Amino acid sequence: MAVEVGAMAPDFELKDQHGAPVRLSGLRGRRIVLVFYPLAFSHVCQGELSAIRDEFVVSAADDVQVLTISVDSMFSHRVWADQEGYTFSLLSDFWPHGEVARSYGVFDEEKGLALRGTFIIDAQGVVRWKIVNEIGSARDVVEYQKVLDGI
Repeated sequence: MAVEVGAMAPDFELKDQHGAPVRLSGLRGRRIVLVFYPLAFSHVCQGELSAIRDEFVVSAADDVQVLTISVDSMFSHRVWADQEGYTFSLLSDFWPHGEVARSYGVFDEEKGLALRGTFIIDAQGVVRWKIVNEIGSARDVVEYQKVLDGI
């Protein structure tokens, strides 16, 4: 079932590319840009995460945290983050496979990976905006800042 705007964001705890646990509810007080993507090392995903690195993170307010999630292992995420210079959290939804993506309604059961879903969550944990694109359709990270400016 899809998470709707105005609902509390489903809580989760996943490991980042360094093996450190990240719990969404532990980040209350911060605005979260939660970005689901299909697979590391793929062309469209690399373009999106590089745009987040180059265009969004550098200008985001101090109270904004980017969390990205895919079904890749934390080991794959570590190699990819090191290779591409991603300093934001790349979270592994590897096992149980796609559980967090399912809880947000962005898991493609047939392909076994996440759709391109982005959720902006306010400091109290409420989803304030979302967009879900098909696997091959990139998102525009410029939109994230526009939405954040309004909450």
